[in-house]
Amino acid sequence: MNIVGLEFLVFGIDGIDDMAGARQYLLDYGLDEVDYDPVRGGIFTALDGTGLIMRAADDPSLPPLPPKAATPSLRETVYGVDNADTLASIKANLEADREVSVDADGTLHCIDDAGFGVAFMVTRRHKYEARYLGFNVPGQPPGRPLNDCAVDPDAVIKPRTLSHVVYFVEDAQKAEAFYARLGFIVTDRFNHLGPFMRPAGTQDHHTLFMIESQNDHMIGCNHFTFHLGSASEVLQHGWNFVRKGYKSFWGPGRHILGSNYFWYFNSPFGATIEFDADMDLHDDNWTPRACDPGSDNSQIFLFDARGKWAPGE
Repeated sequence: MNIVGLEFLVFGIDGIDDMAGARQYLLDYGLDEVDYDPVRGGIFTALDGTGLIMRAADDPSLPPLPPKAATPSLRETVYGVDNADTLASIKANLEADREVSVDADGTLHCIDDAGFGVAFMVTRRHKYEARYLGFNVPGQPPGRPLNDCAVDPDAVIKPRTLSHVVYFVEDAQKAEAFYARLGFIVTDRFNHLGPFMRPAGTQDHHTLFMIESQNDHMIGCNHFTFHLGSASEVLQHGWNFVRKGYKSFWGPGRHILGSNYFWYFNSPFGATIEFDADMDLHDDNWTPRACDPGSDNSQIFLFDARGKWAPGE
C-alpha cells in the first residue's frame, strides 16, 4: 500500500486562551496559517501543504482521547496515500475487523490497535520553492556559488514537510502489527521499547516511532516534528525559539538511529515538538538494527544552548 507519509496531525485544545497560545506557538515555529477561528481552531501548514490541525477539545468531529491521555492531546494522525485505489485497499483491509467512517472529503477514519485515531486521505502535498542549500566540503565540488554566503541572520526559516510522530503505547508489539499490515516497514528498533517504522511510499528513516510505556500514566503523543532544510536551520531556528522564551527540552544534538539533527522544545500540545533535519533515507535493501535504549544510543552528540559570547566579554 503506497502510503506516502504524514499529512496532518490533529490536536484537541482546551479554551480560547490555550488556543491563542497554541496559534502563536505554531506561527513562531514557522508554519503558515491557512485558517483560524479563536473558538474552533485552525489549520497550519509547512511549505508542502502538510501540517497541523487544532480543534477545540470538545469538538464532536474529533475521535475520542487515546486511553489514559489528557487534553491537550493528539486526537488523530492523518496519512496521505498516492491515489484512490490505495485508499480503497486500506478501507477494505481495515473494515475486516473495525468500524471505518468516511467523511465528505473521502477521508477514512478509524481507531488503531493502540487506541489512537488514525485517518487516510489522498495526499494533497505539492511542490514548493525554497532556497537550495548547498555545502562546501573540501575534496568535493563547491555546493554553493562563489560569494554566496550561507549565513543570513535575517533568514525566514520555514518547515518544509511534516516529518514524524512518536506515541507512548501500552503494547508496542500489538501496535506494530497494526501498521505492518498496512505496509509499514521496521527500519530500526530499540529493544524492549519499540520500533521505528516507515510506510512503503517514503524512504524517510521513520514517520512513526512507538515507545512501550513503562508507566501506566504515560500514554499518548510523545513528540512530533517537521523537517527543516539543514543542521544550520535547526540551530538557527532553535536559537530564535529560545530567544522568544520557549523552553528547550532536549538538544541541540544528532540522533544515531535516523541520523537526524534535532532540537526539542516544550509545547502547548501535550507533547514536545522538535526541529529536525537530514534524516537517513532507506530502501528495501536496508537491514534493521536493534539496540538497547539509553543515552549512548540516543544521540551521537548533545549540546545545551547558552547565551551568545565573544572574546573579551
